[in-house]
Amino acid sequence: MKIETKRLTLVPSTPESVSRYAEGNELGKHIFSYLKKLENNPDLYGWGVWLVIENESGNLAGDIGFKGKPDAARTVEIGYGIIPLFRGKGYATESVKSLIDWAFATGEVDKVTAECLQDNLPSIKVLNKCFMEYTHKDGDMLKWKLEKTQ
Repeated sequence: MKIETKRLTLVPSTPESVSRYAEGNELGKHIFSYLKKLENNPDLYGWGVWLVIENESGNLAGDIGFKGKPDAARTVEIGYGIIPLFRGKGYATESVKSLIDWAFATGEVDKVTAECLQDNLPSIKVLNKCFMEYTHKDGDMLKWKLEKTQ
């Protein structure tokens, strides 16, 4: 399984995909935590961390994913991070739009949520470009949502 865009390929994290792109990259602990959960529950495949690969170079540009499977309300929360070298190229927006489209296409998701720090202007821009709606502030965090249109 993978998602291909004009400039990026998104691949779900597996032990194989992570080992392929780990060399020369400092991967976040959340990736290894997800792999451990995936080992115990294969149903999480696709509902965790995906690696963002730049097509032109074949290099890891960041990661994106969901914080678990859809809940009873058919909602998932998306999160993402782009490696500094690859920031400012629209990769976060391209990745978020693509993964949201994938989630809605599964038929298991009616709403995607996100959060970011109130001073994270680049993430605020990404979420706005992805047509997510700001819903409220919770402490230092801004909360967002996008509901599937029928």
